[in-house]
Amino acid sequence: MFGEKVEKVVVREARAEEYPRVGELTVEVYVHGGLVSPASTYVNTLCDAADRGEKSDLLVAEVGGQLAGAVAYCPPGSPYAELAGPDEGEFRMLAVLEWARGKGVGAAMVRACAERARDAGLVGLRISTQRNMDAAQRMYERLGFVRTPERDWAPVPGVDLLTYALAF
Repeated sequence: MFGEKVEKVVVREARAEEYPRVGELTVEVYVHGGLVSPASTYVNTLCDAADRGEKSDLLVAEVGGQLAGAVAYCPPGSPYAELAGPDEGEFRMLAVLEWARGKGVGAAMVRACAERARDAGLVGLRISTQRNMDAAQRMYERLGFVRTPERDWAPVPGVDLLTYALAF
């Protein structure tokens, strides 16, 4: 709207003392958003931001000084990388709180991941996404990602993931 103040999105590395909140935030988005069943064993992975912080580049986004989202950037060699080749980066568990959606938070975090991959001299960035994550898929496509159906996969039976790639 005209005259509405647009708050800047700041993306930075998560601090260790923020790990519990990042875990809660990620579970809130995935479970309460209807993307993952509360009974899924994946909830433990979503909650364990400390492990992500140790084994990936755990990034957070702030809007107005409040945590609005988080993402794990997985460089080559990260045990969290499931899809990327040796010359690609990957990001996982992108989560944006409901109040922050539509403010560019998700796109800012994806751009930060792409910047890290480019700065490392990698050839691209990959993401897996659930079929029901329509808004995320639209965002990836707006940011230049293309579908790579030949790389689609299922981590467990009944969970079919779509894949996208951004080439540099």
